[in-house]
Amino acid sequence: MSDLHYDVTGSGPVLLVLPGGAGHPMGLGPLTERLAPHFTVATYDPLGLAHGHLGDPVADQTVRDWSEGAHRVLAEVLADGEPAYVFGTSAGGIAALDLLARHPDRLRHVVAHEPPCVTLLPDGERLRTGLIEQLDGSRPAPGTPMAVFLAHVLRPFTAYRPPAALPRLTIAAGSDSAGQLLHRTAQFVAAHTGAAFTEFPGGHLGALEDPAGFADRIAETLLGTG
Repeated sequence: MSDLHYDVTGSGPVLLVLPGGAGHPMGLGPLTERLAPHFTVATYDPLGLAHGHLGDPVADQTVRDWSEGAHRVLAEVLADGEPAYVFGTSAGGIAALDLLARHPDRLRHVVAHEPPCVTLLPDGERLRTGLIEQLDGSRPAPGTPMAVFLAHVLRPFTAYRPPAALPRLTIAAGSDSAGQLLHRTAQFVAAHTGAAFTEFPGGHLGALEDPAGFADRIAETLLGTG
């Protein structure tokens, strides 16, 4: 059985979607449906949590494993020589940054929404510790995607530092996140990588809060890059 899990919908240029949290695409249906008239949307599920593996044992995750898995998805859905658009949010945004760093020739343009690369900020290690403590206090039910995220994704992913000067990249933050840590982090990531910076509707969970407005902003941003 393949360990590569993803779903495809729509038509047009390929858009790879990398969800946040533990990579579970739960709740992203309205977003992908809104994007489907513009793109062939491939939604990656790195741990297979939406494909019958929720509750299976999970090892600590690495950014590289997610980005290399995303690259394998692209190898299956892209025509030879065709580049893809990529959208990633939160932990998926970090995987999108690493995918761009490792395989820039396969990507047309990347949007990373609020990637929590907090160690880029001044006093970043202290801020990372505080963020981990804050999220650990949520105490999700065992076996849920949130529990998997806290136990196996949060720590390695928030330690990730993207390389400088990444090409064909837009960093986004939620308009409702203004003044919050991850909005400020997004601005630092944009400055560090030389990327454009823009705001999307909603907050950190804008893709779930306003899927139509969020999808329209993705399409506008990506298709506007040519």
